[in-house]
Amino acid sequence: MHLLLRTLLLLVRSSRRPALGVWDASSLPARVLPTDIDIAMHVNNGMYLSLMDLGRFDLMVRSGVWTRMRRRGWVPVVASETITFRKSLQLWQQYSIETRIIGLDTKAIYFEQRMVADGEIYASAFIATRLVAKGKPVSLDDIMQEFGTPPADLALPSWIQPWRTESALPGARVPAPHSWGSRN
Repeated sequence: MHLLLRTLLLLVRSSRRPALGVWDASSLPARVLPTDIDIAMHVNNGMYLSLMDLGRFDLMVRSGVWTRMRRRGWVPVVASETITFRKSLQLWQQYSIETRIIGLDTKAIYFEQRMVADGEIYASAFIATRLVAKGKPVSLDDIMQEFGTPPADLALPSWIQPWRTESALPGARVPAPHSWGSRN
């Protein structure tokens, strides 16, 4: 909820920014706001991923894909994400959210995102996003129809597939009981 107004504002502003291709990199300028920080006075670790949502929206809106997705009733859903931190973004600091698609497969669209300030990477994340319509995944063929053909040099890093496989939970229609077990 805390980013709802910011997201709606971004959707309007991004539509007025220069157009991009969906396979291009997006750079979204931003500033650390008081709602982004924790008691240590830097961006909260969980907030980085929420802010990166804005970067993905910026790329989708500026490439025109967002409008086509919405017309078809597609909704993006994060399936997996991993983030690494290098430096802390501080209150009022200017930075940019750098976003690009690094590949796709039958299960997900993979994004690489970075928080960059003064030309340096502060945090780097990889996000696997699924598109769903009416609770079901959108096919790769349908995605390609809307996104177009990816560049020939677009290739997922070799660690992505093992990461997705090894960190995956069972599908939503399969039981996933919780039990920590005993550590005595």
